[in-house]
Amino acid sequence: MKRALVLGASGGMGFSIVNELIDRGVEVVAFARSEQKLKALYQGHQGISIQTGDIFNLQDVVAASEHVDVIFQAANIPYSQWEDKLILFIGNVLKAAEINQTKLVLIENIYAYGRSTGAKISESTPKRPNTKKGKIRLQVEQLVQQRNVPTIIAHFPDFYGPNAENTLLHFTLKNAVQHKKAMFVGNRTIAREFIYTPDGAKAVVNLAMHDNTYGQNWNIPATDIVTGEELIQIIRDLTGYDKPVSTVSKNLIRFLGIFKADMRETVEMFYLNEEPVVLDGSKYENEIGPLPRTSYRDGLQRTMEYMTRSK
Repeated sequence: MKRALVLGASGGMGFSIVNELIDRGVEVVAFARSEQKLKALYQGHQGISIQTGDIFNLQDVVAASEHVDVIFQAANIPYSQWEDKLILFIGNVLKAAEINQTKLVLIENIYAYGRSTGAKISESTPKRPNTKKGKIRLQVEQLVQQRNVPTIIAHFPDFYGPNAENTLLHFTLKNAVQHKKAMFVGNRTIAREFIYTPDGAKAVVNLAMHDNTYGQNWNIPATDIVTGEELIQIIRDLTGYDKPVSTVSKNLIRFLGIFKADMRETVEMFYLNEEPVVLDGSKYENEIGPLPRTSYRDGLQRTMEYMTRSK
């Protein structure tokens, strides 16, 4: 891989993928809607070219993906747009890959797996989505299977990390680093996964470097499961944060949903806070090697240091 396109380069995982590729000497086209955000993140960085455009405009995606070897699809859209627009935009990415004869890496979540079976989820676990959004993500996978594009579908748990602002943990961290009253989403006694985005980026770029990994699904788990109480204690230890942390319940999200469409959509996925889906990374470790695993303490420290520098 000599040159890659990263869609959603201004987001959390996109940012980490861009940096991982640059560290490996790969030229990167960083694509997003906002030129201001792209310039703030990448202007003056060697090996990165900035390109703005609309992921719903096929010609924008085709133009951005000319002369690249791999497209990394890390862009996302608000929940409220998924039903009408997600298949359209993934279709544009696949069409652009066909036109320019590139490979494709899809950054995917865990929604299509449905409810937890009580055991770790492997790539061979049947996908039985129990939500509208899970069914849409399964449609994305089925669309990929219908097209003649070499594609890696990489499933990740929830993200946290540098520049990963649209995440559950960022909701907690953004106030904690300012020593304001913070909130944690979900039951704080239930252990679940959060993956540090630089770890996820390393893993998925490793996959993209192997020709035989395409045409397959891959699970990329976090370093371990962790409870909200454990995460909050780590934040306190690292920062001296001493304010109480309140809990965001499903009922509170329902109430907020009266006023905001995306909050209404979030209620549907709240089961993941109560019945966590935990990924099995055995396939990756057997075929690629050890998964990148940054401890929650180190990952949170680096994330909060980035947030402080970026104020």
